[in-house]
Amino acid sequence: MNPDSYQDMLAVVQAFHDKHRFRETGGEELAYRVALMTEELGEISACVTKGKSKEHLAEECADLLILLLGTAIAADFDLRRAFWDKMKKIESRESRMINGRIRVSEFRDT
Repeated sequence: MNPDSYQDMLAVVQAFHDKHRFRETGGEELAYRVALMTEELGEISACVTKGKSKEHLAEECADLLILLLGTAIAADFDLRRAFWDKMKKIESRESRMINGRIRVSEFRDT
């Protein structure tokens, strides 16, 4: 196994889903997965706001990445392709300073 391989990461997450029968037991239900990702974002936020270690932050981010990979499996889409398609879109966007912080968004003039 190559730890830098997206395919290997996806295969490990797929094996985890298979081991715990996520598809048959509701673990791949998308609304449930969104709730889990929200929970992980809260844990990431707590790491930052409470000054927890970089290692703790990395672990919580890894949890979110695992959930994202699992969501790609559950919803049957190519997350790697979605990543590159989105990067292509946002690379061409202009940035703006908003409240003293940089934003790169799809700004709409109203």
